[in-house]
Amino acid sequence: MPSHKVYKAIVRAVTLGRLKEPFTKQDFRATCPQFKEGTYNAFLWKHRKGNGETSELFEVVTPGRFKVLRPFKYGLHM
Repeated sequence: MPSHKVYKAIVRAVTLGRLKEPFTKQDFRATCPQFKEGTYNAFLWKHRKGNGETSELFEVVTPGRFKVLRPFKYGLHM
């Protein structure tokens, strides 16, 4: 599944107040259950600020807890 779909689902859930920041991968799984199991284990860490490899979409605020970086990427203005 393209990462934009996962990211869009997270941004939507945050902006609608269904996913409260900072959130855990368990919060992400509970709020967005439509993705494959591996998505919940890797996506947030893979796209964290300072990863050095892929797009930076999230900030780790405490171990295992994330928030979405602002401004939102990919033209999302929700």
